[in-house]
Amino acid sequence: MKTEWKIFLTVGAFLLGVSILYGAWTHGTGGRIEWVGTVALLLSFLLCSMCGGFFWFVSRRIDLRPEDRPDAEVADGAGEVGFFSPGSYWPFGLALAASIAGLGLVYWQMWLLGVGLVAVIFAACGLLFEYYSGTRRTAEH
Repeated sequence: MKTEWKIFLTVGAFLLGVSILYGAWTHGTGGRIEWVGTVALLLSFLLCSMCGGFFWFVSRRIDLRPEDRPDAEVADGAGEVGFFSPGSYWPFGLALAASIAGLGLVYWQMWLLGVGLVAVIFAACGLLFEYYSGTRRTAEH
């Protein structure tokens, strides 16, 4: 986590500097600050700072990972990474539902947006509970 927080806070510091420079630059050319770009850069700075702060907070509470140690070997990172679904149709359904909701938003059709949002909730629940119910239920749950 040590590497991650350094990267995020470096990018955040860069974005803060760019937002200040952008605000000053646009103020000098037209007499007024261009607020859309300035606010977008400031929000990007806040998001990077929030992520970097979280990673810094977590990195203080866990042991160093092999990625964070300069003396680590490749074999130190070996082992089980996690559980990945061998085959699931729920991500496709979630993408389809999000597309339907997006089309409803683009064409400003509230009924289509509603149908898409309900489908997004249904597909997200299906993806979340896939291994807790039905034929794919695992023994450890």
